[in-house]
Amino acid sequence: MQYPADASAAPRRALPPTTFGALMRITWQHVRLQLMSAIHEAGFTGFQEAHFAVFSYPLLDGVRPSELARRKNMSRQAMNYLLVQLEGLGYVERRAGGDGDRRLVHVTPQGWAIAEVIFARLEQLQAEWSQEVGPERFEVFLGVLKDLAGKAGAGQS
Repeated sequence: MQYPADASAAPRRALPPTTFGALMRITWQHVRLQLMSAIHEAGFTGFQEAHFAVFSYPLLDGVRPSELARRKNMSRQAMNYLLVQLEGLGYVERRAGGDGDRRLVHVTPQGWAIAEVIFARLEQLQAEWSQEVGPERFEVFLGVLKDLAGKAGAGQS
């Protein structure tokens, strides 16, 4: 295939209509921005976007770092990097578990405070969106999301 020397001379390809995947991404990006703003406004200015990998539903407390990495679909090295950051900020801590030799990740009181900010902002967004589109439509929307999330979660532990 030969390309024109001037890229502006290349024919423009028509984009397909916006797909549900793009709409979900755009919506999720808006939610994450709202959560980050709420977290920072609450005084947790060290919290970064990447930390949502640990502070996302379900919030895992008292698990091994390797299990946390598996459940969040991350490498152990990437998870360890985030845990070191979060420990330094005082949001999580690793301490010996019941078997004595394995350290488990625990959310600190400061970390639980972040979780409360997240949950509170999500409740606010849910109320705002329900008001905006109407409670009946929003309940249908939630029902569809629950159905799809159930199918996506089938076969995962």
